Amino acid sequence: MKNRIISAVFILLSITLLQPGAQQALPLEGTWTGILSPGGLNLRIVFHLVQKNGKLTATMDSPDQGVKGIPVSRVSLVSDILELEVSSVKGLYSGRISANGMHIEGVWKQSGAEFALNLERQDPNAPLAQSNQQSTNNMPAQRPQEPKPPFPYSSHEVVFKNIKAGIKLSGTLTIPAGKGPFPGVVLVSGSGPQNRNEEILGHKPFLVIADFLARHGVAALRYDDRGVGESRGKFAGATTFDFADDAEAAVEYLASRDEILKDGIGIIGHSEGGLIAPIVAANNSKVNYIVLLAGPGIRGDQLLALQNAEIGRASGMTEASIAKAWDMNKKLYAIAIQNEEAAALEKAIADEVVRSQDPDGKADAAQRKALEAQGRQVAAQLLDPWMRSLLALDPAPYLEKTSVPVLALNGSMDLQVPADENLAAIQKALFIGGNQKVTIVKRDGLNHLFQHSKTGLPSEYGIIEETFAPEALDIMLDWIVRLFSVPQ
Repeated sequence: MKNRIISAVFILLSITLLQPGAQQALPLEGTWTGILSPGGLNLRIVFHLVQKNGKLTATMDSPDQGVKGIPVSRVSLVSDILELEVSSVKGLYSGRISANGMHIEGVWKQSGAEFALNLERQDPNAPLAQSNQQSTNNMPAQRPQEPKPPFPYSSHEVVFKNIKAGIKLSGTLTIPAGKGPFPGVVLVSGSGPQNRNEEILGHKPFLVIADFLARHGVAALRYDDRGVGESRGKFAGATTFDFADDAEAAVEYLASRDEILKDGIGIIGHSEGGLIAPIVAANNSKVNYIVLLAGPGIRGDQLLALQNAEIGRASGMTEASIAKAWDMNKKLYAIAIQNEEAAALEKAIADEVVRSQDPDGKADAAQRKALEAQGRQVAAQLLDPWMRSLLALDPAPYLEKTSVPVLALNGSMDLQVPADENLAAIQKALFIGGNQKVTIVKRDGLNHLFQHSKTGLPSEYGIIEETFAPEALDIMLDWIVRLFSVPQ
């Protein structure tokens, strides 16, 4: 689940910086670079600060992950202390600006872990410095699995309608060569605004999956999320249940195609898509099977707390710090899902953040102001309609109502939807509902994107050349083939 916390990766955005005054902010204009070292990897980080229409705007780049324009959601400049918050990845940079305005010495905090990050002002005409690791390990990798024409199947640009939402969604339907009808799948992406290829850090996993399936007799429909690419509608403010309505509309469209086997329609959902698949399957008889790729099996608040702990642990965070963060997160999540007015919840969350950071009430006025701003930012994140819905969303009732064959597949290195806890919960819920047509698979060494991984940390995603492990593709195909005797 991508730019959301469940899939903590970078999204291309920019935002206006908050600034006390132009005299303080103006010297910060320019490009600032530094080296971040999470999980033993060295990643270049670049902040761009530009004055426009009397205000500073900023973007953040992670060039070694092949990403530009990472969102900066909050900026605080108090005296010589600069804070840059990147809420999409739960990151916060805090640093002290040198007297000559050429250096910033600080710390990057993310998912409970802290890393030194010192920034230097970059000459705009100078080439971007290399990291101090070998370039073969850090430069944007090739994507050898990305399919290239000619293709032994047909691709069709399609448009279908979510009647309930009154929006049109656009996608690509790949149909195998030969005489149909063929089994077909709807590919449902993880969280965050995703295009039809589920494109992330230069990888296009849904393109790779659709190509592989079409070459082996299975049709696939992949589509742009609402408000993304060619799809209409508005992404902001939509919840998992809204996205489930979109997925159901895709199933209905696939069922309307003559090339598709009517009792051979399934859903392959990745991450949040693996949560959406049973929601749809539990209520739509046209869904004949589902594949859950790193699908959640536990409630959203428990999943996020577990994710934060696993990422923190892999990043070198101490167990004491993990426990402290776990306790704090549970308190904030519990507040966010209460049935209270938004203003009351916002105040309660902000107060809890301030209390956790300043338990003795010793912060001075400037520090208190910064903490209160941080609390409001956290509240805005947790009270976002998608996030609030997710925190309270338990997959179990939908899994218990799912009677069709289920393949649940995950990797041992998945830190975002950890395999053991979630696969066990998925299997338990399906069995409680009486579904014995269940296949549970955990593959060693695969991360949340089903890449062979050393650490499982999101910082590896863009550096790894592999887009989707071949053995994971084979597992999916073999399972579908056994269901429908697809000719190979």
